[in-house]
Amino acid sequence: MDDKKNRGEPDRSRINMNEPYEAQYWSKKFGMTPEKLREVVQRVGTSPAEVGKVLGK
Repeated sequence: MDDKKNRGEPDRSRINMNEPYEAQYWSKKFGMTPEKLREVVQRVGTSPAEVGKVLGK
């Protein structure tokens, strides 16, 4: 779980599907529903670079 009191830069090196705001952020970034993103993350892992490769982005 993210420490909401830590106001530093967001960690964009991993996709955390357990945090609704992160699921929303990455879903919007990749142009898909959170449910579809969850499927992709389960297949390839939490790396945004890997998710992007699978999606061709």
